[in-house]
Amino acid sequence: MRGGRAQLKTSNLEPRTLNRYGLTQLVSRLETPHMSSGALQETSLKNPANPAILSLIGNTPLVECTRFETGPCRLFIKLENQNPTGSIKDRMALAMVEAAERAGDVKPGGTLIEATAGNTGLSLALVAAAKGYHLILVIPDKMSQEKILHIRALGATTVITRSDVTKGHPEYYQDLAASIAAETPGGFYVNQFGNPTNPLAHEQTTGPEIWEQMQHDVDAIVVGVGSGGTLTGLSNYFGRVAPACEIVLADPEGSILSGFVKEKRIGQSGSWIVEGIGEDFIPSIADLSRVRKAYSICDEESLLTARDLLRKEGVFAGSSTGTLFAAALRYCRDQTEPKRVVTLACDSGNKYLSKMYSDIWMADQGFIHRESFDDLRDLVSRRYQDGSIVSVGPHDALLTAFNRMRISDVSQVPVLDRGKLVGILDESDVLTRIQDGHGSFRDEVQTAMTDRIVTLPPSASFQELREILDSGRVAIVVDQGQFVGLVTRIDLLNYLRRKVA
Repeated sequence: MRGGRAQLKTSNLEPRTLNRYGLTQLVSRLETPHMSSGALQETSLKNPANPAILSLIGNTPLVECTRFETGPCRLFIKLENQNPTGSIKDRMALAMVEAAERAGDVKPGGTLIEATAGNTGLSLALVAAAKGYHLILVIPDKMSQEKILHIRALGATTVITRSDVTKGHPEYYQDLAASIAAETPGGFYVNQFGNPTNPLAHEQTTGPEIWEQMQHDVDAIVVGVGSGGTLTGLSNYFGRVAPACEIVLADPEGSILSGFVKEKRIGQSGSWIVEGIGEDFIPSIADLSRVRKAYSICDEESLLTARDLLRKEGVFAGSSTGTLFAAALRYCRDQTEPKRVVTLACDSGNKYLSKMYSDIWMADQGFIHRESFDDLRDLVSRRYQDGSIVSVGPHDALLTAFNRMRISDVSQVPVLDRGKLVGILDESDVLTRIQDGHGSFRDEVQTAMTDRIVTLPPSASFQELREILDSGRVAIVVDQGQFVGLVTRIDLLNYLRRKVA
């Protein structure tokens, strides 16, 4: 056992032979006795001042995926979501901070500053907390709330900035981070996008691990680019040990990187929802010279592929993994001869539960296509018939109603009695009953709800809908006596946005 992580012995049998029941086969989680994870990780492991949690960075498992159609190829995925913060970025975050310590760029109790789309910030937050540094993170506003809350729980300061501006704008997250660093006495700008220790971490740890776990037999590696560290590090390592191994780029649609690989020019960037990969510029540490194939993957394909990866293989991964895995599947299916292909589960899916793993969020984005009626039913995000509506009964306590509204982040709930709509309860009704009416949270919902409700049939016009919304009320859609759901302003906005898209 090394660093508190159990060593698993691998069999000489081929993984597919072992995988007789069609289940995902664990290929390896160990560092073999003759292979070092690299000087960077060894530094952390041997430093008694570091908390033991940092010794668990790296040395992640590799599994074969057997429940997807992969053409003539065999597809393996390295579970970087098994790092302490659930992300591959733990590797380079620790390496960059310890390189800065060795160089004297950061002093005990000093301040680290970084621009991050999420996972690097989370990894730095863990390292900073473990080592006693202050940390300021500049984050684009498209990052999931789970990541932001995790970062703040580790004690980092977050500065949320715009995600709709490009490099050169003062509110662009990297430019803003550099400005903050320049104004912070004793501050150290980590600069993952230009820090040479970033790719070195992957060259010295991730690459050797894959090489050993794949028994020195790798034909292609599918990887994305955020800062470029992973791709460059793996490219450098496999360029030495297996020059014929192809480096394949997985890129979100809207990023300029896949276009640059294909056409050798920088095109116009767009926007994308996938977090952590894709760029509107080429980071200085990103070496794309060994990339021979690039796939551009749209948001819908990325997110649905990640969801399929969980259901079919049990791998709970984030949105960037969906991009990588979708590109890996395309690459495998494009081949005419057998190849052994590796890709990465970049981070954990638990950071995206409110987004890509939420059916309601996916439907709001237009990525899950529900039955369409071409009327107001299409605007209802939580349909009663789908079982997704949050409701209460007339005899429930007001505390029950309040808790359901709070947990589900809604401001009103329908009151249903054996499936029939009998009223609606919103936050102001509860407040009026508790504070002005001298009631209590033990009172029944029917004592505070509004039972004089105005409903709309599905065939009602948008003008009728707007009149209700503009009056400050929520629209209640009822179809031939059957409750369908509620329509709020955000539901209308989401519907109009999907129509434009």
